Amino acid sequence: MALHTWLLLFAAAVGLSLTPGPNGLLALSHGAMHGHRKTLFTVSGGVLGFVVLIALSMLGIGAVLQASVDALIILKVVGGAYLAWLGIQLWRAPPIRLEADAAKADTRSGQMFRKGFLTAVSNPKALLFYGAFLPQFLDPGRDLLAQFIVMAASFMGVEFLVEYLLALLAHRIRPLLERAGKTFNRVCGGMFVAIGVALPMT
Repeated sequence: MALHTWLLLFAAAVGLSLTPGPNGLLALSHGAMHGHRKTLFTVSGGVLGFVVLIALSMLGIGAVLQASVDALIILKVVGGAYLAWLGIQLWRAPPIRLEADAAKADTRSGQMFRKGFLTAVSNPKALLFYGAFLPQFLDPGRDLLAQFIVMAASFMGVEFLVEYLLALLAHRIRPLLERAGKTFNRVCGGMFVAIGVALPMT
C-alpha cells in the first residue's frame, strides 16, 4: 500500500473511531465501573470484533448483505436486540462506589472481553460501512492479503487507543461518576437501548 493511501486510511480510521458508537460507550462505562486496566479486556474484545467485520467485508459479505434484504434485516434485529439487552443490564447496574468496585475487582475478564466483542460484531452498520469503505483503498495490482493486514492493523491500533483513552478518562473522573453513578448508568444504558431499537428501523 502506498504511503499516501495509508495516510488517508489512517485519517479515516481516526475519524471513525472518534465518532460516538456502542463500543466507545461500553469502554467508557466499563472504565468507570471497573477501572481502565480491567477495561483493556473490553477494548480488546471490541477491537477483535472490528477485525472480524473487516475480514468479512474483505471476503465480500458486505456486498451480500447489501444485496439481501432478508439477511440484513435478520442481522439488524439480532444486533439491535443484543445492544438493547446490554443497555437494560447497564440501566439496572448499581451506582458506582469505590469500595464496591474494589471488592469486585475479580470481574470476569472473559465476560468483559465477550461483551466488547459481541457489541462490535452485532453492529451491522459497521459491517456495511467496511464493505463500502475499505475497497476504496485497495490496489488490485498489489497483494490483497498484505493490504488487508495493513488495513486491519491500522484500524486495530487506532480503535484500541481511542477506546482505551475513553476508559482512562472515565477512570480519572470516577469520583464524580460515583456521586452520580446511577444517572451515569442510566444515560449510557438508555443510549444503548436507543441504538439497539434504532438499528432494525434503519
